[in-house]
Formats: sequence, structure tokens, C-alpha cells
Amino acid sequence: MESCIFCKIINGEIPSYKIYEDEHVFVILDMNPVTAGHFLVLPKKHFEMPESTDDEIISKMIIIAKRIAKNIKRILNSDGFNITTNSGEAAGQTISHTHFHVVQRFKNDNLKLWPPNENEKNKIKETYKKIISNI
Repeated sequence: MESCIFCKIINGEIPSYKIYEDEHVFVILDMNPVTAGHFLVLPKKHFEMPESTDDEIISKMIIIAKRIAKNIKRILNSDGFNITTNSGEAAGQTISHTHFHVVQRFKNDNLKLWPPNENEKNKIKETYKKIISNI
């Protein structure tokens, strides 16, 4: 996709801090890191969202994410890491190219994921029934 910033990075049109590449996966440090060692795992082939990404490719992406996260955790002496993805604008996806964020976590980094929603907590049983009867 010619206007996709990640495709341009993968094609070498935009410089990046590449830390891994194979036939299907491209890994770079995030240029707007949340913590030291925050990296992105990208499929080389353009897919707009995780749910449209080939199963084989997304499986390789998660394996690479885990492997690199584990190594960076050791290198930076972090206390853990998050692997996350956003699918769609409502979920915070700002670039329409599937990618995983891998964020190294440190005990006092003060990052908060998201607060529980008390309103939804009260509807767990109802939500469960809806899902289980339609899956």
C-alpha cells in the first residue's frame, strides 16, 4: 500500500531502528516509545487489521514478539512486558497496518492499562450467555 507508513518502513523508504527481519515479519523500535525497548512487530505483507491478517502470518508475529520481548527483558532488566494490538479506530488503531506493540514494563513505570468498568462488570453473566449461544 503506497501511503502506509509501515509499508514504507519495511520497503526501506523511511529509516527505522530495525531489530529483526525474516521472510514474513519485520520488527522495529517504536519511534514514540512508552518505555525503553518498546518495539513493533509488523507483517511484511500489508494487512489492515489483525482479523484480516493470515493466520500463519499472525502466528509467526506472536512467536517473534515473545522471543524478542524475552531477550529485551533480559537485556534491559525489565520486570515484564505487554504484547498488545489495536483493531480499528475505536480500539486506538492509528495506522491501518496490523502490528503488535511490545512494551517492556518496569515496577515503577506508572503505566496503567485500563480501569475496570463497573457497569460492564454487572453484565458479565448476560454477556457470557450472548457470546456462548452465538459462538
